[in-house]
Formats: sequence, structure tokens, C-alpha cells
Amino acid sequence: MERIPVAGPWITQKEIDYVTDAVTNGWYGNANVYHERFERAFAGYLGVRHAMALPSCTSGIHLALLALGVGPGDEVIVPDATWIASAAPITYVGATPVFADIDERTWCLSAESFEACVTPKTKAVIPVALYGNMPDMDAIEDVARQHGIVIVEDAAEAIGSEYKGKKAGSFGDAGVFSFHGSKTLTTGEGGMLVTDATKLFERAQFLRDHGRKPGDKMFFNHEVAYKYKMTSMQAALGLAQLERIEELLEQKRRIFSLYQKELNGVEGVTLNYGTPDAKNVYWMVTVVLDPKFNLSKERLMEIMSERNIDCRPFFHPLSSIPAYRDTEQARLARARNQVSYRLTPYGLNLPSALSMTKEKVGIVCTTLKDILRESASGSQVS
Repeated sequence: MERIPVAGPWITQKEIDYVTDAVTNGWYGNANVYHERFERAFAGYLGVRHAMALPSCTSGIHLALLALGVGPGDEVIVPDATWIASAAPITYVGATPVFADIDERTWCLSAESFEACVTPKTKAVIPVALYGNMPDMDAIEDVARQHGIVIVEDAAEAIGSEYKGKKAGSFGDAGVFSFHGSKTLTTGEGGMLVTDATKLFERAQFLRDHGRKPGDKMFFNHEVAYKYKMTSMQAALGLAQLERIEELLEQKRRIFSLYQKELNGVEGVTLNYGTPDAKNVYWMVTVVLDPKFNLSKERLMEIMSERNIDCRPFFHPLSSIPAYRDTEQARLARARNQVSYRLTPYGLNLPSALSMTKEKVGIVCTTLKDILRESASGSQVS
């Protein structure tokens, strides 16, 4: 059987034509044409004032924290169950990451845990739209407002997701997106910082180009800063993908609906949840298994791989990984974050590439059900 990948893009002739034009003509006076078109179109899609194309979502979080004045002595709250890129920039700026628990159903930051983690040192919060779902932004914004906390919305995985009709990334003081090769909208590698705050945007512009003022042609640097720019070829690819965004999102929803139909009624299997207030774009179709199967995500991934199906693990709690586990905040999180530690050991991202077909989804689900049946019966799963 042909191997089924866990993620991957949908590229058409439009993307090839745009990138070909960029690599042919995107130089000299035309060097920024595709950047400007991509940024303008992206801001328009979200309904925000400013958008800045970057080499990664991580760089977007870094610039946002710097522009918001987050630094040594500050604490920044982040959900425990997420990719390290949500938290690493907190360390870059010299602040302390504080790991809050996730919600049982959305798998996103719990507003109650967020509030319980607030201290006089809390400067910012980074809610994450995990796997395309949205957290309870009303509750999170209420807590942030009460305590004077700035919000950097990590919408890396959630292009097209909505909360009460408002698009992911357009909440809070700034929002960030990822265009990694696995994402719904891809530039291979890349990201975007968005905001309505002009001063924040201008500060981020300054910091992302080695501390040069916009338009500077004398290479006269005012601060030691950073080099965070996207290439014109990436911007061209991103623009083409953005012009097809509804088609890409519809395919993601279709893939999820196929999984939902195949796995409906399978006891002990929980799929991504969609709240009444949120529109989930299902970047990664994810299952969380009942512990009764006695199948860890690591073991299940291994078995699926042996059967030519690639999967990814539900993110480990940040407080459990070597990068953070010896910190005081990680110790506190391990004692506090019961939902993160209960769900993540049994969670798996199923193949969600945009190339998934009904037949491939059927193969994945049949294989998964066979494995669960074998495990439940006490058979040796191999």
C-alpha cells in the first residue's frame, strides 16, 4: 500500500505561476511587490489594519512580545499542551513562561486555569488555537482586561477559524500565523504578524530589519535587532494560496467530515470538538483514546507506521519535556494541569494532508479500528 502522509499542501498551477513570476521578476524595484500584495490581502481577509510577512510564526511571537515591552521579570501565560514555538519566544525576551491547563473539550487554553495562574508579574498571555479550534476568547479577554494583561493570539494552526464570527488572529493586541509546509495555507516556511495597533506594528517593523527605520537606505542602524524577512517567492506562494483559501478550508472540513462518519459510534474514541461559538477548520484531525485500550500515542504511532500510515503525537505538555521540565514553573504545572496530563498521552493526529481522499480516510479508519479491536480483545497488537 502507498504510504499515507500525515500532512501536506495542495499546490495548483496558480501557485506555480506566481512563484515563477516572483523568481523571474521579483528583484530590484520589484523586490517587495509580492510581499505588499500578500500582506495587504491577508490583512483584508482578517479585517485588521496591519500584516507583516515573516520567516516563521515563532518570529512573529518574538517580535510581538518585544514590541509590547515584555522582558526580564515578566511572566507570560501559555497553554501547557502546545508546540514549543508558542513558548520559546518568551524565553528569548528574558521573561518566564507559565504553563496553564487546557479545556477538556476544545483542547485550548482554559480561561479558569489562565486566571488561576495570574500573578503581579503576569504581563502577557498567548492563547493557542490548537489544531484549528478556538479557545473561549470572551472569557480569556475578560481575564486579561481585569488584570491589564496583553494578548498575543497564536493562530498558527487556525487560518480561517472563527469565534462568534470573528476570525482567528484578529483578537487581542497581536495575532500570529504559521505557513509551514504542513499548514492549510503554506509558503514552505513562513509566518505573519497581524495587529490593529499601529505603534506596535511600526516597532515590530523596526525590530525585524536589524534596527533600521523603514525606508532607510543608508544602513544606519539605531539598535541591535533581528533579521526576520520572508522571500518574494514565499510571498508569491502565500498570495496564490490565500486567493484559494476557501477552497483549501472546504477541503479540510471535508476531510474531517469523512473521518467523523467513519469513526462515528466507535466507543472510546474522541475527535476534535466544535463549540457552538466557534468555527473549527480542523487543521489536524485528532483522536484521543480512552485509556482502557492501553495504547499510548507512541505505541499507536509505531503500529500505524508499520502499516504505512504516518501520524503525529498530540503535543506533550511543555512542562514535561526536557527543555522545561526542570524549571519551577514546570514543577507547578505538573501538579496543577490535570487535563493536559490526562489527555495528551492518548492523543494522535491522523493523516490530514490536503491530498486525503475518501479512500485514504477509509484505509486509515479501518486500520485504526482494527488496532483498537485487537487491543480491546487482549490480542497482541503488531
